Amino acid sequence: KKSEQELKDEEMELFTKYYIEWKGGRKSGDTSYTNIPRFYYRLPAEDEVLLQKLREESRAVFLQRKSRELLDNEELQNLWFLLDKHQTSPMIGEEAMINYENFLKVGEKAGPKCKQFFTAKIFAKLLHNDPYGRISIMQFFNYVMRKVWLHQTRIGLSLYDVAGQGYLRESDLENYILELIPTLPQLDGLEKSFYSFYVCTAVRKFFFFLDPLRTGKIKIQDILACSFLDDLLELRDEELSKESQETNWFSAPSALRVYGQYLNLDKDHNGMLSKEELSRYGTGTLTNIFLDRVFQECLTYDGEMDYKTYLDFVLALENRKEPAALQYIFKLLDIENKGYLNVFSLNYFFRAIQEQMKIHGQEPVSFQDVKDEIFDMVKPKDPYKISLQDLINSSQGDTVTSILIDLNGFWTYENREVLVASDNDNTADVDDT
Repeated sequence: KKSEQELKDEEMELFTKYYIEWKGGRKSGDTSYTNIPRFYYRLPAEDEVLLQKLREESRAVFLQRKSRELLDNEELQNLWFLLDKHQTSPMIGEEAMINYENFLKVGEKAGPKCKQFFTAKIFAKLLHNDPYGRISIMQFFNYVMRKVWLHQTRIGLSLYDVAGQGYLRESDLENYILELIPTLPQLDGLEKSFYSFYVCTAVRKFFFFLDPLRTGKIKIQDILACSFLDDLLELRDEELSKESQETNWFSAPSALRVYGQYLNLDKDHNGMLSKEELSRYGTGTLTNIFLDRVFQECLTYDGEMDYKTYLDFVLALENRKEPAALQYIFKLLDIENKGYLNVFSLNYFFRAIQEQMKIHGQEPVSFQDVKDEIFDMVKPKDPYKISLQDLINSSQGDTVTSILIDLNGFWTYENREVLVASDNDNTADVDDT
């Protein structure tokens, strides 16, 4: 009969044997896996609740630790005091300067959190033709402030990164902006019933420009690198000028303007836009052929466009100089889906312009002349084909697309010399008075 200890040893041996088999049956002699660093970490499945909670908690602790490593307001004030105390004469106008020796002294006194900013590399970056080899205290302090702000914002965005993979999905960014609204004084007047439309309007700009492949997610790094977040957080300024509000896509007047246009176009009040309703967009001079392509290529519901699809349309037409907008329009112009525009596709769209000119009692312009002008403007690598990259490189993409899809855009191009002369005359009149 086996003793109790022998039974325990046997049980442990069996447990170890079956556990190893269950984990993959690694052979004791095969130890190569111990030398290969782990490069893949599987995300917990939906039913692995405990693992998900563990992941969320560990990420939260990590982000809190990162947040504590940043300079707070008191530490920033102390840094400014030290910089001001160690400034190096003489001043340039009203701008205080500091040399490298004093720069290092401040670095020693500022504390461990500031150590990363007091390097020779950063000093050299901020050095601009000063005869005494100094840098501006204000420029350096602004650099530190910007870095701290970027890290704070990254941590703030990462809290909404549910997958923890460094990107935000549409729903993640919607939650971020929705919770940001109460912190922006410029949005105080927004009705709560409009919040969902405002969030949709704001999120659309991020995804239209930062997700060109329409993957449904944006890297947090890309959000930080673009200027959109600056525009959004500009709404913290309680005294933001009317001009700034009108040009800022994220402002309340701008969001209400876009949504108001959508409601005005929706004549049957079904919450969607038909091709006929969309034809009145802007000056009402977009060609029928172009609108047909919009409804062929873009996401519609029973042949009608929803608000989200409309926002993409507006962003493309209002930002025709931007590569993402040109990509959107180029896809519509590329009727044969060949990746380039040839004489046939240019003629296909320009015929609609010629027909509109006849309707308005104007003498149609020769397509041959317009075609030659377009190729002269773009100067494509292939003299018979215009690629999207050719259009972007030419810096004439907005003009070319306007000529092909909008009678008003074509008329403006045709009469550009008259309009310039008229502007010059008006300027001269103002100068005389």
